[in-house]
Amino acid sequence: MAAYCRVSTKQEEQLNSYEVQKKYYEDRIRTEPKWSLVGIFADKGITGTSMKKRDEFNKMLRLCRKGKIDMIIVKSISRFARTKSISRFARNTVTLLETVRELKSLGIDVYFEEQNLHSIEPSSEFYISIYGSVAQSESENISANVKWGKARSAKEGNVPFHYKHFLGY
Repeated sequence: MAAYCRVSTKQEEQLNSYEVQKKYYEDRIRTEPKWSLVGIFADKGITGTSMKKRDEFNKMLRLCRKGKIDMIIVKSISRFARTKSISRFARNTVTLLETVRELKSLGIDVYFEEQNLHSIEPSSEFYISIYGSVAQSESENISANVKWGKARSAKEGNVPFHYKHFLGY
């Protein structure tokens, strides 16, 4: 049994969420008599839209391929966002489905606790693809809003200037 968590920024609030997630996994897995903890794999300050730089996620996948993990639990600490545990796993629908399919072919179940969804179940791929596409759409909307905000700010003459690392004159 392994657990995966991820936060996308290194802001204090998200780092607190990161620590809460890790603690939750430790407690949850240790209290289940049939589960044995292989590890908690946690990436912080990393986007879920790409596999790049997700060192812990990729390490977990390598252990899965070696037969060291037979189940992964993904948890969201938010009771309100329905896509959170899936978006922690991946915010790119293609990557999400490819990864879940590969793990399923290896006999590894990914349990998305927020949705009470086991990837190993026959009907799960349909739900995973829906939740995954919603998570991807949320990510794309956030990105578009941030770009719009930066462009608007620049248009108004408010451009951030990082003078601490400025070279030249």
